[in-house]
Amino acid sequence: MKKSVKILSLLLCIALLTAAIAGCTKKVEPSSNVLRVGMECEFPPHNWTQLTESSYTIKMPDNTYVDGYDVQIAKKIASELGRELEIVKVEWDGLPASLTSKKIDLIIAGMTDTPERRETLDFTDIYWSSDLVIVVKADGPYANATSLADFDGAKITAQMDTLHYDMIDKIPNVQKEQAMADFPTMLIALSSDKIDGYVAERPAAISAGISNPGVKFIAFEGDNGFGEEMPVSIGLRKGETDLCNKINEILKGISVSDRQQMMADAVERQPLND
Repeated sequence: MKKSVKILSLLLCIALLTAAIAGCTKKVEPSSNVLRVGMECEFPPHNWTQLTESSYTIKMPDNTYVDGYDVQIAKKIASELGRELEIVKVEWDGLPASLTSKKIDLIIAGMTDTPERRETLDFTDIYWSSDLVIVVKADGPYANATSLADFDGAKITAQMDTLHYDMIDKIPNVQKEQAMADFPTMLIALSSDKIDGYVAERPAAISAGISNPGVKFIAFEGDNGFGEEMPVSIGLRKGETDLCNKINEILKGISVSDRQQMMADAVERQPLND
């Protein structure tokens, strides 16, 4: 009898210990009321990191703050959805995987909807569109260019995994350099003459000029340039139709003039402007 009691007690202890371990290791799912938006946080004026707080910023876990056009769009969406906004800093090439693995809920980072990306992601309607330009040295050999033909033989690059990089093929006899990780890297390459220029959308090029007086951008008129604007949309996980429809309705409520003003304000507000 005593032996049976000891065995029963031992089994009870094991059961309690197993339950305790399970309780300690149980995965805690993020609150459904939090909207986690992924972006680089270093792509002004779309998104950037700063040390000071303002009415426009979102606080990050490391006590820095993020702002930019994408942040303001994210704030509007979160507010309309009645959810708390959390910005998650993710490297550009890691954004799709972070979304599909549910580390984030949306990508708002100046990403273009393409057939290739549609294989793993869904996209909302367009939330911003801009023309493509080429950033060059202000005193360099291409400073007075007016057409893509003027970049014949130039060493040109763009950010990796972007349509900007694909557009380089439209330049006659271009020396298409290896794609680079981000805009700061391209600016360093430009200043050291490793490249002659890089492709960017106009607001990002304006930001580059503000932070680096030694560079300028070449815009093109009519058929002299890339021939199209670069629209960007919000990335979602496949099959989240209800969320996509809700976000599209929110975007419809933001007029073109309001979007243009938001971008102009972001360009003016960026810390690089100080």
